Amino acid sequence: MIWIGLLASLLAGLATGIGAIPVLFTRDISDKLLDGLLGFAAGVMLAATSFSLIIPAIEKGGGGFKGSLITAAGIMLGGIFLDLVDKSFPHLHVVAGMEGSPSASLKKIWLFVIAITIHNFPEGLAVGVGFGDGDISNGTTLAIGIGLQNMPEGLAVALALVREKYPPWKAFLIALLTGLVEPIGGLIGVGLVHIARPILPIALAFAAGAMLFVISDEIIPETHSGGNQRIATYGVLIGFVIMMILDVSLG
Repeated sequence: MIWIGLLASLLAGLATGIGAIPVLFTRDISDKLLDGLLGFAAGVMLAATSFSLIIPAIEKGGGGFKGSLITAAGIMLGGIFLDLVDKSFPHLHVVAGMEGSPSASLKKIWLFVIAITIHNFPEGLAVGVGFGDGDISNGTTLAIGIGLQNMPEGLAVALALVREKYPPWKAFLIALLTGLVEPIGGLIGVGLVHIARPILPIALAFAAGAMLFVISDEIIPETHSGGNQRIATYGVLIGFVIMMILDVSLG
């Protein structure tokens, strides 16, 4: 199961590179289209968080009030953890600008890559935790969902790099590499749960909290910063619905 979880999170991470492929052929991708695609990614993440992480966490935590309390604690811990990481490491967002402790020794490109890496870790963790208790269907659904939402993110990363005058091939490779942090999160998630199964509910909720933090703190503000809020919102709705159908069909 550990190997399956590692492989699934690796494939989901590689989807970032698949999404970046268009920059090898064209730079003419409108901000409106990109915001819609990133909204789609946010919708997929939100549905995956709801149906594949939070609901199973409540059920495996004993259900009812007890399960809800365990899940609530895990969600808050996940959000707080990612907030602390976000503040501790200097990184650069395309729209929000600089966050974390400033560092003059790091080039702008690496500050940007660190931001994407921080973003991708909880996604890999979610996939790994999804496989942690041997639930192949839940883990597979999460991996497909994370892979789907990684594609527009890979495109966004590559486009940002091309606009910073990086060659398209280098922008593609960097976008691909940013997705490879996900297997690390996946290995940690599946390994911890596989070794200590009782922590599964809190681990599921922890991954959910980290992903919710990313959705609210990074993805949605990015999509609403260029005047394309309505398109991005419909992207969220479409992504949520597609992921919900996938979860019901595969789960």
